[in-house]
Amino acid sequence: MIPPDIAAVADYEPHARRRMGENAWAYVAGGAADELTLAENRAAFARLRLKQRVLTDMAGAGTRLSLFGQDYAHPVLVAPSAFHRLLHPEGELATATGASALQAGMVVSAQASLPLEAIVARASPPPWFQLYIQPDRAFTQALVRRAEAAGCTALVVTVDAPISLRNREQRAGFRLPAGVEAVNLRGAVPPPPAPPGEASEVFGSVQRGAPLWADIEALRRQTRLPLLLKGIMTPEDALRGLEAGADGLVVSNHGGRVLDGQPATIEVLEEVAEAVAGRVPLLLDGGIRRGTDVLKALALGASAVMVGRPVLHGLAVGGATGVAHVLKLLRTELEVAMVQTGCPSLSAITPDILWRPRGGR
Repeated sequence: MIPPDIAAVADYEPHARRRMGENAWAYVAGGAADELTLAENRAAFARLRLKQRVLTDMAGAGTRLSLFGQDYAHPVLVAPSAFHRLLHPEGELATATGASALQAGMVVSAQASLPLEAIVARASPPPWFQLYIQPDRAFTQALVRRAEAAGCTALVVTVDAPISLRNREQRAGFRLPAGVEAVNLRGAVPPPPAPPGEASEVFGSVQRGAPLWADIEALRRQTRLPLLLKGIMTPEDALRGLEAGADGLVVSNHGGRVLDGQPATIEVLEEVAEAVAGRVPLLLDGGIRRGTDVLKALALGASAVMVGRPVLHGLAVGGATGVAHVLKLLRTELEVAMVQTGCPSLSAITPDILWRPRGGR
């Protein structure tokens, strides 16, 4: 049951914290180092202002879009995140049920706590699969084949997390509880151990199996699925991704979890969009808490957005119903914002709806 005081997505957070306990909360809520980028993802959205437009004809208004040949009811997707059974007994099955109720796209994490095939069977529209390229490249290829056979319709390769430090998790002594694991990664061969006397644990660990651009090019040759790269924060990497064969890009700083001190995703989106120039779909995650945030991302060049922590908050509080409610709130707020800014369709959402000081970009 949804608590009666919840009227907006952010209202789920305090309820979720109480239900999760400190161990799970440290994992879900934590960011890298001092969590500056984590906070900036939200603050940057708040700094953007909208222009209201009045008396616009909204006949035939809607939020439908198509991505990689699949139609979606709206541009809010569930971002990939690990270990949903940490938050609810039904785990990713509850998330898939809630997302399907709102006809929302879902990206299944490689670190899901339930088998990939079971999650895909529950999801409608068919989900995408998020992949970390494993040190064992043969295991990676086998995992891609599983995703293809299960019915996933795109691959989302996370490229920005070869290593990170999350102090909140360290202070909480985070450990996965018994019975929760990345079941789809069973059998993966870990990277080789450090040689005796290795000078740097950090550099050494990255050198022993972290992916390179050549791995993206190889993966492009190995799969028929559309291939998206998640973790793009610069025009240079966006263009390199296109050269490597990416069919889509996700502007993402991993929710502020991998490198502290970098800008918010919404701050770099426009520059990346200008470099990509419409050649492939561009998505964004990080900091989405309102339908107006979705509108702002679309105005600056995103085709759609992915939502992570708010979905987990809804899952922890209300299971599938909580997930559906979070997505419903965001969709409804997006529709209201479209009406108030005079945008009857997603294609009508342009940078012109953003208020900028004279002389500003």
